[in-house]
Amino acid sequence: MNLGQSSNDVIPTALHLAGLLAIHEVLEPAVETLRRDLEVKSKEFWGVVKTGRTHLQDATPIRLGQVFLGYAGQMERAKRRLAHAREELESVPLGGTAVGTGVNTHPEFARRVCAKVSAAAGVTIRETDNHFQAQATLDAVVEAMGSVRTVAVSLLKIANDVRLLASGPRCGLGELRIPEVQPGSSIMPGKVNPVIAEALIMAVAQTIAADQAVLQSGQWGFFELNTMMPVAAHNFVQAVEVLGAATRGFAERCVRGTAATARGPEMVEQGLAICTGLVPYVGYDKAAAVAKEAAKTGRTVREVAAALSYPT
Repeated sequence: MNLGQSSNDVIPTALHLAGLLAIHEVLEPAVETLRRDLEVKSKEFWGVVKTGRTHLQDATPIRLGQVFLGYAGQMERAKRRLAHAREELESVPLGGTAVGTGVNTHPEFARRVCAKVSAAAGVTIRETDNHFQAQATLDAVVEAMGSVRTVAVSLLKIANDVRLLASGPRCGLGELRIPEVQPGSSIMPGKVNPVIAEALIMAVAQTIAADQAVLQSGQWGFFELNTMMPVAAHNFVQAVEVLGAATRGFAERCVRGTAATARGPEMVEQGLAICTGLVPYVGYDKAAAVAKEAAKTGRTVREVAAALSYPT
């Protein structure tokens, strides 16, 4: 029965296939769903002008739609990174048998089996062109997991931004209003916590931890075999599935119902960084003096500039 294969080439092939299926069936569709929803919100929010922030300080104005266009762009690039992860996993060591030499296997075994498995699974796998590296290492899985980790970090930025922009509603930034998906806190009636964004943040933390486990697994390949495949498989596949589920939940239960408030536009005039528009007319030093005077007196940049007969 076992004339053409070994656990040394079958198990890593199964690992690659499981990872491919998880990315194809769970994470990629979730990322695309989030990308579309963010793009819809970008168009919806295009007319909303707010204060930008760099270093957590007021910066020049930006459209809220541009902010969400940036988020959508992150997810567009996340799709490319996942495509790279799939490309790494598509090359499998099947056919190498014990140590990569292919001893005891039919020369067409791997090619034929890969074709049948690809047709049945709906994802493409192909025999590696170098069995020795494919069986002696977990390099492809480490690389693929790195791409997934990068996607997770992108998601972390978006989730954190959304919950901070929705903070308040009265004593925070309050520029976004997120859907109410819980009745309130256990002690404070009516309090709306950003639990969906926080669920995604926790999934990201789990993914980053899994990436470290996969990285450690990749370091423990000796001679013709890496024996850390079980822990790599567990962490990689679980991380992809958890991150995909959290991403879809964030899109469907948070982003879709998010609305802009009047807070952002109301605060634009109060921002100090709009003095940047004065620089071409009065120079950097005088524009900075206007900003400092506005901060000290509580007046707007426009009011201080007008008092000095600067262009407003």
